[in-house]
Amino acid sequence: MTDWPTLAALPLRIESYALDRLSRVFAYGTERVTTLVRLQGGGEDCLGEDVSVMPGGYESNTLHEMGPKLPLAGDWTLGDFCAHLATIEQWDEAPQWEPMRLWRNWAFESAALDLALRQAGAALHEVLGREPKPVRFVNSLGLGDPPTFDPIARRLEHHPQLHFKVDAVPAWSAELIEQVADTGAVEIVDFKGRYGMEVEDDAALVTMYERVIEAFPDALLEDGHELPEAVSLLEPCANRISYDAPIHAKSDIDTLPIAPRALNIKPCRVGNLRDLLDLYAETEARGLITYGGGMGELDVGRGQIQLLASLFHPDGPNDTAPAGYNADAPTADLPPSPLEPKPAPTGFRRAG
Repeated sequence: MTDWPTLAALPLRIESYALDRLSRVFAYGTERVTTLVRLQGGGEDCLGEDVSVMPGGYESNTLHEMGPKLPLAGDWTLGDFCAHLATIEQWDEAPQWEPMRLWRNWAFESAALDLALRQAGAALHEVLGREPKPVRFVNSLGLGDPPTFDPIARRLEHHPQLHFKVDAVPAWSAELIEQVADTGAVEIVDFKGRYGMEVEDDAALVTMYERVIEAFPDALLEDGHELPEAVSLLEPCANRISYDAPIHAKSDIDTLPIAPRALNIKPCRVGNLRDLLDLYAETEARGLITYGGGMGELDVGRGQIQLLASLFHPDGPNDTAPAGYNADAPTADLPPSPLEPKPAPTGFRRAG
């Protein structure tokens, strides 16, 4: 059964809201920018994070430039407020990609959940009757352009027990694949084949699939391409098939070309609490491996996906590593996996 009715009934008072620009430099000198959403009411200032800011300094059409002008104030239940959000235009201009509407909506709904819980003096795990458990995580990364072993070597130097989700590309040489596989640390290979990106060389792509499937016999294989040759290579690996990009709701599961063994559930990609909780319930009913994924959250958003992972899929290879693991030179003082859940005493966030 879904947990949504329990949360939907929570009372919620919103008096105002504010927006803050957040920024951090990630691997290869890339600046990541997000917007912190702060809903205020009843003496509480509660948080969500909008990840729909494009990398590379592109910041037009962002929430923090748009300013707090949406009609959010009022006395609601959480369910009524989420229904209201679905009726209002949250963008000054149409977003670059339609899924960004879901990402932004999640920022408001997650902040509203935080506010409703804090106004009730309760924490998410208490309301849901679920025990937070330590979260096992992996570090998700690409290997650069041109790809090299260095990004993995640097991380393993600081964190020898760290495991990975790696983005595979046709430019991977046979030698690089062997070097990465020899670490024994790769749990997920992400082919990024469900984003509509053009395939420049079909033959090179198929060769990469052949090498990767053989070199990583125990890894989950995520978002394989729909190229017939790639599908034929993946079909015998049905017990390792996972999806990420196509998953927005439970109804998506039955539309996939190969029945999945696992799903990467990204809360902001689902975009709303109701569909997210329905999806969690469906994966539990089907006995699927589930793991959580991030979208470059810098602040409270990362803590929120870590908290959800602690409640719904703590043992999966969660793509919820603390943001510092995405730095080009990760420090040695980052918390190891598993990550203690540390829920805040009230609200929808981790402590600290």
